Amino acid sequence: MNVFPDETLINRLREEAAQAENRGQLTEKQLSSIYEHQWFLIFVPKELGGAGLSLPEALELEECLAKIDGSLGWTVTLCSGAGWFSGFMEPEVNKAVFNHPKTCIGGSGAPTGVAIPEKNGYRINGHWKFATGAPHLSHFTANCVLHQQGKEVLDAEGKPVLLSFIFERKEVVLKNDWHPMGLIATASHSFSIKDHWVPKERAFILEPAKIKIPSAIYRYPFLSFAEVTLAVNYAGMAFRFLELSEKIFKRKNLPRLIRKNQMAQLELHRQRAHFFEAVNASWRACKVKETVLPTMQFRIRKESQLLAKKSLDACFSMFPYCGMEGADRSSELNRIWRNLFTASQHNLLFPPPGKESD
Repeated sequence: MNVFPDETLINRLREEAAQAENRGQLTEKQLSSIYEHQWFLIFVPKELGGAGLSLPEALELEECLAKIDGSLGWTVTLCSGAGWFSGFMEPEVNKAVFNHPKTCIGGSGAPTGVAIPEKNGYRINGHWKFATGAPHLSHFTANCVLHQQGKEVLDAEGKPVLLSFIFERKEVVLKNDWHPMGLIATASHSFSIKDHWVPKERAFILEPAKIKIPSAIYRYPFLSFAEVTLAVNYAGMAFRFLELSEKIFKRKNLPRLIRKNQMAQLELHRQRAHFFEAVNASWRACKVKETVLPTMQFRIRKESQLLAKKSLDACFSMFPYCGMEGADRSSELNRIWRNLFTASQHNLLFPPPGKESD
């Protein structure tokens, strides 16, 4: 099956976007297409029932979905990113998790939980925010700080020891507290767990030495993986915004704004090319040398940050000239604007001044 949508599917998914925003979550038609094309499982190996895409293939797909609709692309990106954890989970856990065509994983990377070792498992307590796709998640992942005898367990460098866990939906309590101006249909609600025991097999560690499946995608550095998958979402949304705003300027016969828009598109395409050059180089290194050097990781970060920033800058430069269509909350143009600038509040690619290269 071709995981990339054709024009018919693109239009059908886009037609659902306004309804999804009104509902506060993806529609059944959108979800049906996601399950059919395995978009939540693009980083899960084929032997587990996933699509098993390479990183460059997955990024092009995520960009395409973000161009269709920001909430759609963002949800698939974050949930498929959680599916990437399959490379670090125990085989018996993977077998149990990926035994259903509607498996969808999501959660939080914030270490806002506590794990206390007990016989053959851990006692979990915690509250985590921003679980993208919460209403349709079959499993939740979360990070916990390891505690023993009422104190944090520290590693050799004096840092708290973190463990990641995967939970079944029935083990968590959702809190419907997602009320942003954009990305509304991502339904990124909070969840919590109180005094719940899970078997030790449900814990995993996102480190190269802890990989359980020998595939290049799991050797790719996690931070770089997160940066590149988010970056293409900004680009996808921005390209669609520029496409729609150019139509407005042509309809109003505004040649200077048409040229300005086309220059913005050209500049964004240039940055996208630089971004994919860095991605492809790092992917080749990961496959052949089984490592991505720090210099490559630094380049990935800078190109990802630049792609995200130029995406916002391009739209910001066009928005004041879009008229009331841009200000109308019911228009696609306005929804893209709100989605894009809500996405900019994720500080991975928009760090505070002075922190860009940390």
